[in-house]
Amino acid sequence: MLANFPLLSLIVFSPLIGVVALLFVPKTNGRAIKITAILATLIPLALSVALFAAYDRTAEETMQFTEEADWIIADMNREGEMLSGLAGYALQFKYKVGADGLSAALILLTALISVMAALAAVHIKKRWKTFYILFLILMVGMFGVFAARDLFLFFVFFELTLVPMFFLIGIWGFNDREKAAVKFLIYNGIGSALMLIAFLIIVITAGFAIVEPDGGRPLGMYTADIDVISANLADESGYVNSPGAIWPGVANPFYLSEGMAWLVFILLLIAFGIKLPIFPFHTWMLKVHAEAPPSVVMIHSGILLKIGAYGLIRFGIGLFPEHVRMWATVLALIGLINVLYGALIALRQSDFRLVLAYSSISHMGIVLFGIAALNAVGLEGALFQMVSHGLISALMFLIVGSLYERTDSMELSDMGGLAKAFPFMCGILLTAGMASLGLPGLSGFVSEFMSFLGLFDTLPVVAAIGALGIILTAAYVLRAVMRISFGPMKDRFAVLNDARFIEAVPMVTLLAFIILIGVYPSALSETLKTTVETIAQNFGGRIGG
Repeated sequence: MLANFPLLSLIVFSPLIGVVALLFVPKTNGRAIKITAILATLIPLALSVALFAAYDRTAEETMQFTEEADWIIADMNREGEMLSGLAGYALQFKYKVGADGLSAALILLTALISVMAALAAVHIKKRWKTFYILFLILMVGMFGVFAARDLFLFFVFFELTLVPMFFLIGIWGFNDREKAAVKFLIYNGIGSALMLIAFLIIVITAGFAIVEPDGGRPLGMYTADIDVISANLADESGYVNSPGAIWPGVANPFYLSEGMAWLVFILLLIAFGIKLPIFPFHTWMLKVHAEAPPSVVMIHSGILLKIGAYGLIRFGIGLFPEHVRMWATVLALIGLINVLYGALIALRQSDFRLVLAYSSISHMGIVLFGIAALNAVGLEGALFQMVSHGLISALMFLIVGSLYERTDSMELSDMGGLAKAFPFMCGILLTAGMASLGLPGLSGFVSEFMSFLGLFDTLPVVAAIGALGIILTAAYVLRAVMRISFGPMKDRFAVLNDARFIEAVPMVTLLAFIILIGVYPSALSETLKTTVETIAQNFGGRIGG
């Protein structure tokens, strides 16, 4: 019923309704601004639920709800000879969006966490109107990244996430917020530049196709359409895989040599590795987690870090499966470093925000484990981990915001015995901690179990060593939660109130999804199944020559 309805475009751009509405709300009316913004986030949530529910899990075609329109077409001058019969060359960028099981799940995750973060942002003390306008623009970028089916469109939406995040960190963060914002922009800007170089190389090689306009001569088209590029890379007889000359005495300009293919793959690995982040490109993320307001970190940790994993899967495995297969051990070792390094350093932190920051580094290593497994079980574990960690980290930083608003500190040594004053929040915190360390019945167990199970099948030694990270996770999570919840409580905390209704609702909602996935994994796995099988089948394909 929704197949021909522009559902994805509505999801992507619906936050702009809130932006327009906020323009008419007086900037001094904080209550009206917050209500308007929160209601605006509910629109894409409702549409995302409809998308997730309407996704056909039995269809052979994984990419659904596709929308396509010409966006930019530019004629290109081409010196020298042209392919026989061609009228000319052109560069084409499309507005093309679509959703497979992975995109549908991440779009729903984005919508859910965005609503919860908008509720958590009621603690913001200044410039509410500007804050929520930037917040809603950030939502557009995040939705667009997960829906885009054109490389240039993906890049535009990716860049769109950087600008509002820079200001959200730099204006509403803590004492060292400006340095954190600059560091965020520098690292992600470098990643964007590397990604753009890789995308341009792909477009001028694998993006070449011959199109035949109605009533006109064939035209050589350079396109950023991901589906066309994937098909060209998979076609062993296509121009991109043919080193021989296509004009007498002239080398094939569309050929993607093995060396160039490796260059593109490594550029993509570094670009998305910075976003994930992988060691040693992680330092910028620590500053963001420590200095950005908790509601913004909910978005950053819960969603934006997942763009790195999404890019590795979508463009690494999707376009260069053979290179991923050849580098599986390297990816597993990088994941091992992430898992152990993040867990060990988290164990030594005194600031709860940094405990969670290093925990994110460790948990993203498990995503790399799932990818490096090169099998359906591991890949499904990686995708589960993306969703599970998004929910858990968002819940953790939601609690961080509520605790900081009351105690004005996140130092573990400054807190203690808070379960007496905040039994509800500390109970939620303990449950979220159990999910983070992989307690059965919660989402963290499902994702970690499948990722490690897949890796044990292919790289058992790395998986066995990586399992030590689970023990370390239990140590740092329990250390932090116990120090916050139990022990002697300072007198000034005794008069403070537990979670308010506007705080309790998102806490309970996120926890409900964590429990749902842990108890009934099929709620997610049925949507991911066909996509996982399709991705897994790509391994062993030929890219380049």
